[in-house]
Amino acid sequence: MDSNTLHGLIELEEMEFYAYHGCFKEEQVVGNRFLVNISLSTDCTTAAETDQISDALNYVTIYQLAKEQVMQNSHLLEHLTKRIIDSIIDQFPQIDTLKVKVSKMNPPMGGQMKCVSVTMTN
Repeated sequence: MDSNTLHGLIELEEMEFYAYHGCFKEEQVVGNRFLVNISLSTDCTTAAETDQISDALNYVTIYQLAKEQVMQNSHLLEHLTKRIIDSIIDQFPQIDTLKVKVSKMNPPMGGQMKCVSVTMTN
């Protein structure tokens, strides 16, 4: 590892989507709010030196990849989270580590609850 390498932590926080994930028929019809948090580490040396988007990991593309996956229905948050990870790694193999957290807001649990979340790391 070069001592001049700049390792960056990039975070996309609380991306909000309305989607239709869940095992219950009501969830698939009514839908729910979902929050997605993505944290990744990558080499930022070139981008930090050149100030050029072409040398950086494009956050807009990361957002679009997450959105595409959230808009495809799943029964389980685990399945959705894995699909988000796979789509990002396919597009950006230079990512060193990737953590994705998907939260279903106000899940139908029979009681008051802010959210239920699944977090996975590659």
